[in-house]
Amino acid sequence: MKIEDYPLAKELIFDAEGNISQVILDYTDYQYFLEAIEDRGLLLAMGEVKNEKPLNLQQALAELETE
Repeated sequence: MKIEDYPLAKELIFDAEGNISQVILDYTDYQYFLEAIEDRGLLLAMGEVKNEKPLNLQQALAELETE
């Protein structure tokens, strides 16, 4: 495996068996990945509730009190 195969990686760190164990990234690339993961989680959460009926404020507050 060559670093050229991983365009965002600045450095690859290998374990004793020669497998990649760590990847060094620029901080801005790291932030981009975190944002992408958070966006994906939000998308999944939105998909889980897309067919639920919206609550009004009073219903939402009552729901929070029961938790």
